[in-house]
Amino acid sequence: MAAHGDNVPTKVEDFLKQTQKESFRSILVEKPIDLEFDEGNLLASDPNQIDVKKFRQNREDFLQQLTRDNTQLLFNKIWELPVERLENVVIAKLPEPTTRLPREKPVPKEKALTKWQQYAKMKGITNRKKGRMVWDSTTQEWKPRWGYKRANDETKQWLLEVPEGADPYEDQFEKKKKEKSERVAKNELQRLRNLARAQKGKVPGVGLTPTGAPSKDHVLKALATTRKSDASLGKFSDPLPKEKPNKFAGKKRKFESNFVNTDEEKKRQMDVLKRMSSGQAVLDVQKATNTAIHEEEETRSKKAKGEGGAQKKKGGGSKGKGKGKAKKTFGKGKKGGKKGRKK
Repeated sequence: MAAHGDNVPTKVEDFLKQTQKESFRSILVEKPIDLEFDEGNLLASDPNQIDVKKFRQNREDFLQQLTRDNTQLLFNKIWELPVERLENVVIAKLPEPTTRLPREKPVPKEKALTKWQQYAKMKGITNRKKGRMVWDSTTQEWKPRWGYKRANDETKQWLLEVPEGADPYEDQFEKKKKEKSERVAKNELQRLRNLARAQKGKVPGVGLTPTGAPSKDHVLKALATTRKSDASLGKFSDPLPKEKPNKFAGKKRKFESNFVNTDEEKKRQMDVLKRMSSGQAVLDVQKATNTAIHEEEETRSKKAKGEGGAQKKKGGGSKGKGKGKAKKTFGKGKKGGKKGRKK
C-alpha cells in the first residue's frame, strides 16, 4: 500500500507535464505540398487536399487545426524576413505584394485643379495653415477665426464707424449684409465654374444657375398645380392610373361650433382658470425678445429701402409747402374740414 501511494504523485506530475506539453504545440508544421506565400499581402494559399472524412466527423475542430497550422507556417515565413528593432518593438519589413487583388471600381482619376490651384502651382505659392482660434479683444475670449460666432464680427457690432467720404445717412449695417451676400454669391459661382471645368461643361455667367434633378416633392407640387389649371380647377378631372392622393391639397379649417352644451363650456373655462392660477409664466421672455429684435431689424431694413418714408406720408396731418413742419389739428368736424381747423 505504501508503494502504491508513492507512485500516485509521480503519475500526477507526469500527467500535468503531458498536458502542458500538448498545450504548447510545436512551431514546425509539415505538409505534403508546400504552401504558396505572399508576404506583402500576408496571404498563405494551401493547395493540399482536404481530408473529407475528418471534416465530416468534426467540422469545427478540423477547421481550427487547419487554420492554426497554416497561420503558424505564415508566421514562420514572416520571421525569415529582415527585421529591425525600433523603440523596443521588432518590425519586419514586408516585400512588395505579388497577388493582384480585384477592385470593385476602376482607379479614380486625378481631380482637376482649380484656377487658384493652377496659379499657386505656377507661382510656387504654398498654403500656410493658420490657427482656427483667435483672441477677441472685445469679448475677452477665444473665438473661431471665421464662420459662426467668429471673432471681430462686424455684423454683430452695435456701432459702426462711417467711412470718410461715404454718405452719412447710409445704413452701414445693411451695407455690410449686402456685401456679404455678394461675396457668398461670387464664391458659389466660382465653385460652380470649377465643377463645370472639371466636367468639361459650362456655367452661365449671369442669371440663375441651373438646378439639378427635381426632387419628389417638387414633381408632386408641379403635378398638383397642373391638375388645377383647367376651367373647373381640377374638380372634374379624371385621376391618372395608380395615382396617389395629393398630399399638398389644401385643407379647410374646422372651427368649433358656436353652440355647445353647458358642461363643455364650463370645462373650457375651468381649464383657462387652472392655467392662469398654476403660477406658470404666461409670457415667454425669450420669444418676446427675439420678436422685438426681429421687428427692429425689419424696421431698419425698411428705412434703408425707403419704405419708412412712404409709411409716414400715409399718416394724418396737413402738409405745408414751406420748410416748417406741418401741425396736426383736431376738432369736432371732419379731418381736413373747415370746422376742424383752428382759426
